[in-house]
Amino acid sequence: MSGVFSLGEVVRPNRPRVKPESMPNAPFIGMEHVEAHTMKLLGTVPAATMKSSAVHFKPGDVLYGRLRPYLNKVFRPTFEGLCSAEFIVFPENERIDGRYLQYFLNSGSFVRFATHLNAGDRPRVDFDQIAPYPIPVPTLERQHEIVAELEKQFSRLDEAVANLQRVKANLKRYKASVLKAAVEGRLVETEASLARREGRTFETGEQLLQRILEERRAKWAGRGKYKEPAAPDEEGLHTLPEGWAWCACDQISEKITDGEHISPNTVAHGVPLLSAKDVLDTGVTFDDAKFVAVVDSEKFRSRCNPDRGDVLIVSRGATIGRACLVNSDREFCLMGSVILMKPHAGLNSAYLLQALKAGFFQTRLTAVSGSTAQQAIYIRDIRPLQMPLPPQAEQARIVAEVDRHLSIIREVEAEVDTNLQRAQALRQSTLAKAFST
Repeated sequence: MSGVFSLGEVVRPNRPRVKPESMPNAPFIGMEHVEAHTMKLLGTVPAATMKSSAVHFKPGDVLYGRLRPYLNKVFRPTFEGLCSAEFIVFPENERIDGRYLQYFLNSGSFVRFATHLNAGDRPRVDFDQIAPYPIPVPTLERQHEIVAELEKQFSRLDEAVANLQRVKANLKRYKASVLKAAVEGRLVETEASLARREGRTFETGEQLLQRILEERRAKWAGRGKYKEPAAPDEEGLHTLPEGWAWCACDQISEKITDGEHISPNTVAHGVPLLSAKDVLDTGVTFDDAKFVAVVDSEKFRSRCNPDRGDVLIVSRGATIGRACLVNSDREFCLMGSVILMKPHAGLNSAYLLQALKAGFFQTRLTAVSGSTAQQAIYIRDIRPLQMPLPPQAEQARIVAEVDRHLSIIREVEAEVDTNLQRAQALRQSTLAKAFST
């Protein structure tokens, strides 16, 4: 009998919970194994590696992720196994095709309904909450026809999305190659080559480095005897172009420090206090900043005073190694999850940033951050890291050429992202049309 029924009238979860050791060789599906929105399985693990009780599923069942329903995690396995209890498992029956149910649970209208049932950081829906939701149930023959048409359209859509994702991956590789060429002296004509062709002299990277060190020494106003920054260890480094020199980050920085490590008292209004989450590739953001009182900010800024043109490096968290230039004249403070580098005036800060983002430097940051769950970069790690130093004029040309390439990349990326959004919208409009009554 066809018509519109409540979900609970059509299908009910009845698969048993079992202990993983009862089926140790069975594939186990956790919430992390199902990709959000796409109904795709990312992988499985052996059930023997799990300890908590799990739900036994069979081929053709539909697994619906009840934790954080806005993630829209739905999957229909073609094999038997176990899954996390965070899935509601719907068995296929004589009234509904599991593939039809899978697409229905994946539709935007159902996701919006389930998403607004509960609030909190870890919202979780129960079957009783979603059971009243109406679902159109045509004949099985019509369900098969709807599924076949959806799969035909989504196959074409998936192919288009895969092509767009390949373009994004190629753009990422292209960006990496541009930055690599920039710090290896292959992106623009070197100053040495230009000077030779024009019959003139120029200040080499080695001479620039010596000038920076002399100016630092002359301006020294600290306590005790001035201590020369250590020269870089050049063993194993690639050969630089003519006129370039290796330097250590400490040699070309007026200061390398970090922010406050003790959680300060925050206030509703005051001086922004930025942390790792506020450091974006494009610069700092104040959209979600916390604030400290002015009197506290003065203490913080006496040690770490970010100014326009300084370089920030994330030293903790998921975005460790991310770097940006301070792109604001607004006064703010930093938390200890961010390291500050104040480049010497003889160094183009935009070139320094580009070098920091190149694979050469990111590989070294990864190496010094450690391999544990508590990865961290410290000031002592940044100071000795080697940096290729071209002449000043060449730095400016490199920055301009990198910016030109990255501008093109950003334009193409924006177009790709727009088309990916269109694809998702088309997917949802197709589902909405399929289940309209």
